[in-house]
Amino acid sequence: MSNLNTTSTRNIARPGRIIAILGMLAAFAPMATDMYLAAFDLMRVHFGAKEGEIELTLSIFFLGLAFGQAVYGPIIDRFGRRVPLLVGIGIYLASTALFLVAQDLRAFIALRFLQAVGGSSGMIIGRAIIADMFDERENARALSLVIAVMTLAPVIAPVLGGIVISLFGWKSIFLVMLAFGAICAALTWRYIPETLAKEDRRAESPAKIAGAWYRLVTKPTFIAPAIVGGLAQGCMFAFITGSPEVFQTIHGATPSRYGLLFATIALALVISAHINRMALKYKTPEFLLGLLLLINALAGIGTIIGASTGNLVLLMIPLWVAIGSIGFIGANAAAIAMESSTDHAGSGSSLIGIMQFGVAFLVSTGVAMSQNGTAYPMTIAIATCGLLANAVWRVSRRGDTASRRAAQIPIGSG
Repeated sequence: MSNLNTTSTRNIARPGRIIAILGMLAAFAPMATDMYLAAFDLMRVHFGAKEGEIELTLSIFFLGLAFGQAVYGPIIDRFGRRVPLLVGIGIYLASTALFLVAQDLRAFIALRFLQAVGGSSGMIIGRAIIADMFDERENARALSLVIAVMTLAPVIAPVLGGIVISLFGWKSIFLVMLAFGAICAALTWRYIPETLAKEDRRAESPAKIAGAWYRLVTKPTFIAPAIVGGLAQGCMFAFITGSPEVFQTIHGATPSRYGLLFATIALALVISAHINRMALKYKTPEFLLGLLLLINALAGIGTIIGASTGNLVLLMIPLWVAIGSIGFIGANAAAIAMESSTDHAGSGSSLIGIMQFGVAFLVSTGVAMSQNGTAYPMTIAIATCGLLANAVWRVSRRGDTASRRAAQIPIGSG
């Protein structure tokens, strides 16, 4: 472990508890997305929304997540991890509470943006805390555990959302989010220590921050896995945005059945995150990332084929594999990129998040705006993201291999 101050040593002695809490904080985003998906039809009626407008409340949430990543990175390098994390949780709680009194779609969309800005704090600051504590391989294993905890939310949230909506109406889901956020706030206040010592903090000017970002963006060993991770996450966000249309509108699922179908797919993330954590004992993050990127791309193509049959089961099988592979890809890509960010962990984590949710905003908006009564907008987006991620990774690895070979050639040879 590195960058630990003396007051936090006692708490750091229990890293498992810290990782579990960070996983809960990272679950803010999936809970805030997956829990209300089953309510899209009800919300469309409540707000008198046109086709695609309710889906845009999801897209704007992803835009808020990307914005939050840009803001928190430099802040946590300057002020440490703990205080910005608590402030972010406070923003999340306040905006979630205001959903209960929102009267129109514009207010709802604005609050979704704020909720995302607050909720993003757990993801980006959590990655930085883990980078403070572990080396690359242990970082990947810790991130896998965070993802394993986090991905319980996509399994539980849609099922719980469907039940709550059926019993108490769609606005009641925000009461559940509020209660979960309050529990996380209490656990964070009590157990999450400061992991960045004061002497390691940087009060950098905007110009220096931009310089640090530029160095990371132009560093192939950082930017390639960051892009790959963002594109792979795009598969997940295409599924999140398109699934209400596919499961409910096309295949006629009720809110409760929709929750079960969504949870079935999301369960693949939980399983794969656990398998990835065990596999990292024997294989490097680079090896696992390359293998699962290939599987993801093939499964993405399979979803298009499944959609063409009109058979839900034939769509669900490759979809399960495509989404499940992200449990490997997300953790390993982030760990490789964070290892390359060296002493700019906050900025590195910020850029990873911007990449992920910038792609999420573009993919989600594309899927929302191209709804045509078929599963193709969702499945084509999934396959495209997977194929592009593969291309970026393969090209970057070939370039890295060529550079290493060139470095081994003595000057004046040949």
